[in-house]
Amino acid sequence: MTSLRTLGSSGLSVFPLALGGNVFGWTADQAQSFAVLDAYTAAGGNFVDTADSYSAWVPGNEGGESETIIGQWLASRGNRSEIVVATKIGAHPQYKGLAPANIKAAAEESLRRLGTDHIDLFYTHFDDVSVPVEEIITALDQLVKEGKVRAIAASNISAERLEASLAFSESEGLAKYVALQPNYSLVSRDTYEGELQDTAARHGLAAVPYYALASGFLTGKYRPGTTVDSPRAQGAGKHLETERGPKVLDALDKVAAAHGAEVATVALAWVAAQPAVAAPIASARTVEQLPALTAVAELKLTEDEVAALTAASA
Repeated sequence: MTSLRTLGSSGLSVFPLALGGNVFGWTADQAQSFAVLDAYTAAGGNFVDTADSYSAWVPGNEGGESETIIGQWLASRGNRSEIVVATKIGAHPQYKGLAPANIKAAAEESLRRLGTDHIDLFYTHFDDVSVPVEEIITALDQLVKEGKVRAIAASNISAERLEASLAFSESEGLAKYVALQPNYSLVSRDTYEGELQDTAARHGLAAVPYYALASGFLTGKYRPGTTVDSPRAQGAGKHLETERGPKVLDALDKVAAAHGAEVATVALAWVAAQPAVAAPIASARTVEQLPALTAVAELKLTEDEVAALTAASA
């Protein structure tokens, strides 16, 4: 039985891998999405991450497709109470930004699509510096008071704005961010490490990193001379052109061989081993892609292995 991790001060207990919902309604249709969600929960998973804007970038989509599929799955499986549902607002084409009225309206739409009366973890997707943190926190706190949101969190925010938000929550006795969702992986360390990581650690926030596999690059399927058939191939393939990318793959190969593990599992295990990280996020388009992701729950790297990977990615 995999031990769950506590999400900051929220009281929420989560599986050490969050299943990313960005592919639902994009590269995975409803049937494929249901199959992936079923396989993830069968492996012990209980933490599903989505956003109201997924997948507005697909021609013919308007945003909310992922939430709708997850809502239909929750209803058909009758397992809402067993799943920690995280979603994000602020980037939906019709509900852009974090003005208080928009936060309220976007939350109602997410609740409707998810077919639920509460969201477990509710993120601001991108900070909106045109709105004072006091207004954002007050609007989020209202949702918590109404029972529509259990805990609040922030994604894509500066250390300065995060600090200001936490200070305001503290001084006014309002709901406080419990988690942070940064872009963080072996090939992308600059956004999170340093001031943001220090702020999160100081206040006891959990980190739930996205792009933990760098759009699939850290699965190891992208190698010099290979062509990968994926909508994300361009984004992932760019890491081969850096000095860091191939060095990281080489180090991952060595650790993976020592454990008889998949490269993706090792890459996720490195993220999971970092201070304050509760669960990295990774998505699977097919059931076959899932075991390498959920295996992170059982893989413990040695200090030397973590250090070797950290050095390769410096």
